[in-house]
Amino acid sequence: MRERARSTEDKAQRSEDLLAAAEALALELGGVRFVTVAAVTERAGLHRTGVRRYYASKEELLLALAERGWTHWRNAISTRLAGRTGLGPSDVSDMLVETIASLPVFCDLLAHATMSLEGDVDIECARRYKTHAFAAHDEIIELLELASLMSNSQLRALVAATLPLASGLWQAAHPTPTLAELYQQVPGWRHLTLDFTAHLTVLLRAMAVGLVETLPAPDAGSA
Repeated sequence: MRERARSTEDKAQRSEDLLAAAEALALELGGVRFVTVAAVTERAGLHRTGVRRYYASKEELLLALAERGWTHWRNAISTRLAGRTGLGPSDVSDMLVETIASLPVFCDLLAHATMSLEGDVDIECARRYKTHAFAAHDEIIELLELASLMSNSQLRALVAATLPLASGLWQAAHPTPTLAELYQQVPGWRHLTLDFTAHLTVLLRAMAVGLVETLPAPDAGSA
């Protein structure tokens, strides 16, 4: 077992180690619903009670992992957009798909954060998550506005659609063991285990193109 963290830097690193362990386990086990605090602390090399010094509960740990996911998504978008300009709606939607699909645990957590995690932590923990998520969201919009031909309102609507679509489609594409067994027994239902990236690409492209048509830029009517 690792010694107790003493310095601020050590504590920050230990917290990051716990998040990395939770993410790795979620990938290995097939989703965050299967992650346990005991497994996370063991993977991170801490005593089973050590996690409580950093996260009061599994829910708080997973919500912090979702917060970290927002940072990673923003950074991925920033990297992909570096030096690019004049992107059309399909280019923007494809980039959103590519970046969010590269973060499967974040896609999984989006559903859990909305349904339970935000409500199962104390108010200050929820405030921190919301503050960070909204800040990352606004930075993403700013990055997209600089690089694309879409308006601010169009981009906000597109990103707003990306989140529930990615969340819901990820769950459908990654059924629980019970559902996977059921689909084996009833092959006609297997189509529900859809191709996440392909379906998200089609839906977001249609959304992006449709937004340009139905939600014109503010100055379009005065031209």
